[in-house]
Amino acid sequence: MRGTNQSGMRARNERLVLSLVRRHQALAKSEIARMTGLSAQTVSVIMRQLETDGLLLRGEPIRGKVGQPSVPMRLNPDGAYFFGLKVGRRSTELVLTDFLGNVRQRERRTYDFPTPEATLSFSKESLDKVMTSLSPEARGRIAGLGIAMPFYLWDWAQTLQVPQEKMDPWRDADLKGALAASYDLPVFLQNDATAACGAELVFSPAEGPRDFLYFYVGFFIGGGVVLNGSIFSGRGNAGALGPLPVPDDAGGVKPLIDVASLYVLERATGENAATAGSIWETTQHWDVPETHLENWLKQAAHGIAHATVSSCSLIDFECVKIDGWMPAGIKARLVELVEVELSDLNLTGLERPLVLAGTAGPDARSLGAASLPLSERYLLEG
Repeated sequence: MRGTNQSGMRARNERLVLSLVRRHQALAKSEIARMTGLSAQTVSVIMRQLETDGLLLRGEPIRGKVGQPSVPMRLNPDGAYFFGLKVGRRSTELVLTDFLGNVRQRERRTYDFPTPEATLSFSKESLDKVMTSLSPEARGRIAGLGIAMPFYLWDWAQTLQVPQEKMDPWRDADLKGALAASYDLPVFLQNDATAACGAELVFSPAEGPRDFLYFYVGFFIGGGVVLNGSIFSGRGNAGALGPLPVPDDAGGVKPLIDVASLYVLERATGENAATAGSIWETTQHWDVPETHLENWLKQAAHGIAHATVSSCSLIDFECVKIDGWMPAGIKARLVELVEVELSDLNLTGLERPLVLAGTAGPDARSLGAASLPLSERYLLEG
């Protein structure tokens, strides 16, 4: 990423500096000047202003080199706050994150299916509760609200096992508009799986890959495509991995969404309502019979591996990342099984991608929602 010393580009250069400091955790002025091509004077002015604004903090001087000691600058966690609202098919959640992406407060509710009225009511109650708990100074540093939710919710009534008329109100619902009209905050909206991919991109370690295919395993599996350090959304639905056709156990073909989604596991344990419901309550521990879990992991890994090969035949991804609403141990097993499945597939003519666990975890969709106002106001895409 390069900056410009031309006048009138200060806002862009400030976002560039913040993006680099976020990626590398701490940087001195000289390092930023070298990375961006900006003059030392320009960098000094920008860093001084960002420090005055409370967005950057000074670290301890680093001595032992020729010349003046360098002073690394890092992001101030309290420099800005962001709301992230995740609307899912089994739960909705509101988080308040700080400038580093740490969750400071959380409100959550589970249900059998979402409705616009209940979702808006929960959102307003939670926003009011969290904002009331903050000091006036902290409230003044809230930079926006991001919403991560599935698009076309009404199309999934049958899979949710909900009467169609219960989901039809989503056709005309405008959650973003309703919240923007009620609060003096910029509001942003993104597909939930794409938002989760955004969290992986924004909050993952700096040394991570800049091109990757991303799977998020939720009630439905979805994903995203990251190229050159930026989400590629196409006309808005790129990386919608759920519809990809993959082989099933019966010798036929199914969409990935019907093979690797958590609703498949929920239905398998459906004879025990408490066990099935526990999947959506927590990711610390699932009370799921091992036989059901093992069967689901095998078919999910089989489907994800085939979807990976299909995707890599179009774009030479260096890496595949897998994350989801699941305990860390189960995610690790899924990643390992996908590796095994890839070993059994014909990759002639393709470079085998790395398979890694996503770093955002179960909070990926909520963090992705919060990253929308963060990215819009303070960051530049790579």
